[in-house]
Amino acid sequence: MEKRDYYEVLGIPKTASDDEIKSAFRKQAKKYHPDLNPGNAEAEKKFKEVNEAYDVLSDKEKRQRYDQFGHAGVDPTYNGGGGGSAGGAYSAGDFGFEDIFDTFFGGFGGRSSRRANNGPQRGADLTYDIELTFEEAAFGVKKDIDVTREENCASCGGTGAAKGTHAEKCATCGGTGWVKYTTNSPLGRFVNTRQCDACGGTGKVIKNPCSACGGRGRVRKQRRITITIPAGIDSGQAIPLRGQGNAGINGGSAGDLYVRVNVRPHKSFVRKGYDLYLDVSITYASAVLGGAIEVPTLEEKVEFTLPEGTQTGTSFRIKGKGIRMINSSSRGDLYIRTIIEVPKKLNREQKELLRKFNDSLKNDNYDKRKSFFEKMKGAFNG
Repeated sequence: MEKRDYYEVLGIPKTASDDEIKSAFRKQAKKYHPDLNPGNAEAEKKFKEVNEAYDVLSDKEKRQRYDQFGHAGVDPTYNGGGGGSAGGAYSAGDFGFEDIFDTFFGGFGGRSSRRANNGPQRGADLTYDIELTFEEAAFGVKKDIDVTREENCASCGGTGAAKGTHAEKCATCGGTGWVKYTTNSPLGRFVNTRQCDACGGTGKVIKNPCSACGGRGRVRKQRRITITIPAGIDSGQAIPLRGQGNAGINGGSAGDLYVRVNVRPHKSFVRKGYDLYLDVSITYASAVLGGAIEVPTLEEKVEFTLPEGTQTGTSFRIKGKGIRMINSSSRGDLYIRTIIEVPKKLNREQKELLRKFNDSLKNDNYDKRKSFFEKMKGAFNG
């Protein structure tokens, strides 16, 4: 399948600045982030597509190659990949072998493999699952949650070096995080690049590591965080808490914490969106005669007037008595379904009165019964 244009993926023009590219990436990445779209394969696919587009367009060299050659300039697996071998396109002398990988393989689904580990890196996002009662979700609530996360070491300030010392530039790679070595082949001499083993690609060496964090610069801490659950939230929704995830590395920003909500069902009410549904039991007399009945809502009891001859299973709407919409004063509606309760254990006098009442009725009083017998009569006569 042909790949989409990277500018189209991020929704930006080809003249977009670096800041516009970064802003568009953040917007699209947030929209399709797997934590906000659990189990959504299409969102996961688009999230990878957005990352791939940003990886190319945020790198000046890759963007230049992409603008000139399209997908073939950054990914040889592309269906319309450019012709010609790497050997035919460049001279073999002191050509950097890592440049071949950067041109054709660097950047799919992540940052360039040549990029050192000594730059600022954003901390990882975290998720936390919380269970709420039906009422807590409907009206909103404040909750304290305990989250375990990576934080900068207070003893060394995140440097990893013992107090009074500092990390030194790696003598092996000169602080770049990468070392070069030369290999000979029938095509010529190639200069290869690999991550520096001495510093692990950070470009720095810690000779006196911090005893509190073991030189990592970060420690795991449990923190109690107070979160405000907005009224109207529902199961499956997530509340983002910016900067409450794992701490960044080398001065990078902290990740985010996503609190995913699960709401326990109510014993009487059923929620659909912002509307509520409730079965209301009514007496036989109320169904026949109509009149005022009391209907429970989440907050109070309200009076509702039944029409005469209300049938069991009939639904009525009470406006504005449903769930409050998030960040709004508007509310959904309450739908009640009437269930006629037949009385049990009648005494002799009650039974006699009911027989007299029943005998006084004719089929004209029962629309469905009348219709049924007319249909049956027609079936037998036919």
